[in-house]
Amino acid sequence: MNKKRIILVIMDGIGWSENTYGNAVAHAHTPNIDKLMAIESSLLLKAHGVAVGLPTDDDMGNSEVGHNALGCGQIYAQGAKLVNESIAEGRLFESAAWQEQIINCNNNSSTLHFIGLLSDGNVHSNISHLKEMITQAKLSGIKKVRIHVLLDGRDTPPRSALKYVQDLNDTLHKLNNNLFDARIASGGGRMVITMDRYGADWAMVEKGWDTHVLGIGRKFQSAAQAIEAYRNEFDVDDQYLPPFVISENNEPLGVIKDNDSVILFNFRGDRAIELSMAFDYDEFTMFERKRFPKVVFSGMLQYDGDLNLPRKYLVEPPEIKGTLTELLVNNGINQFAVSETQKFGHVTYFWNGNRSGKISDDLETYLEISSDQIPFNEKPQMKSTEITNAVIEALASKKYDFIRCNFPNGDMVGHTGDYKATIIAVESVDKELGRIIKAIDETDDAILIVTADHGNADNMLEKQSDGTVQIKTSHSLNPVQFIIYSPKLDFQLEQGDFGLSNVAPTIADIFGIEPFDSWEKSMLKNVFV
Repeated sequence: MNKKRIILVIMDGIGWSENTYGNAVAHAHTPNIDKLMAIESSLLLKAHGVAVGLPTDDDMGNSEVGHNALGCGQIYAQGAKLVNESIAEGRLFESAAWQEQIINCNNNSSTLHFIGLLSDGNVHSNISHLKEMITQAKLSGIKKVRIHVLLDGRDTPPRSALKYVQDLNDTLHKLNNNLFDARIASGGGRMVITMDRYGADWAMVEKGWDTHVLGIGRKFQSAAQAIEAYRNEFDVDDQYLPPFVISENNEPLGVIKDNDSVILFNFRGDRAIELSMAFDYDEFTMFERKRFPKVVFSGMLQYDGDLNLPRKYLVEPPEIKGTLTELLVNNGINQFAVSETQKFGHVTYFWNGNRSGKISDDLETYLEISSDQIPFNEKPQMKSTEITNAVIEALASKKYDFIRCNFPNGDMVGHTGDYKATIIAVESVDKELGRIIKAIDETDDAILIVTADHGNADNMLEKQSDGTVQIKTSHSLNPVQFIIYSPKLDFQLEQGDFGLSNVAPTIADIFGIEPFDSWEKSMLKNVFV
């Protein structure tokens, strides 16, 4: 093994495009990124679609599959593709979890509830999966279905919720008859209720619990009526719409009761874990549940294998073996990982192949910096300075051979749709990158690698056919940068069709470590002193 130290910087949501329209990265002042992109040891990597295990190249990447690919050096079937295959092959409906849901409802004449993101963004969920399950539920003898919809506008156009509500209602209209009754029961914007992550705002989950489970909230006759009323009153995008409850004769249509079955149909884990805890944990202290119905609860996937959460799930997750962390631990390499709360799980849990905890307590150190609980566009710098401080301190300690960090700014601020704030976010990352470069320059053995997990800030505006401009808050399909920088060494990279899964083999190659047989190839061609 060659004695070197590597710092990996992941600029979350900062992709690369020569198209400057709606490109906050291009419009930001980024002297450090520009400097790095000008050196020979730089490439563009695919960070979406089949390169990260998703069904087609029309599918945008996301932080979870991106960090899986970065951290494991391989391509695994992920998210929508995993569920698509399970549904197509009938395995989902043969699973023990699905069968238990159906038997429970049929034996108790109870209701089957679905909770999840009403979207075709293929990042957290897909409406097609929901429609398939409702159809199969009817075929399996279920009499009553209630759907609790979370509105997107983040991985889909900002104000597209009515389209998805209508699509679902069209399906329900075809299925409903005197023996089968399926209806939307509650909902709200994904950034207001239910879909918090990493314990950043448990109040969101409590609002979701009150809305979906207890039927507490402002009442409307339909989801469409609620969406239109809230838009008129608050002028906000779908992701920020307040919670609503559908009522009939002034009574909530879909309160979750004892002996009911509940399926959380999101397949992405980060924003599904907390609601799963509220349903799955008897001893739960994050908020007062007021009433805790005894239900059969399942997730689409198991969102955290080490926590066994949820205990029941419909689709087996990919078993990711042979991660970079495992390889480095096997070779005695000491590692340090840091980010703020919003992306801390990405440089730990997702990086390590959907595994909580450490491979080695002796050779791994994690640092989570608490995120501010304010809208990200109000402070687009986020915790970038604190993250950089931690990286520089770890480098100066000479304890760690591999340091990885994630700057969330480009993604989290980009998702707000605030273009000016996103420019500041990108500039903040660039500024901190400059500090890290300076620290690298002052060492004899440190090497900097810069990349991203997917695009976002690079594609924020879209011209419509009628000439109007639509704000884009979703991820982009653009490639991401990959750069190796060293003040002492010149690296030469191969030219080829590379993606995020080629990063781990390249890091192993720089260290002089034999990679796992299952890995993709290294991008490193030669190193010159």
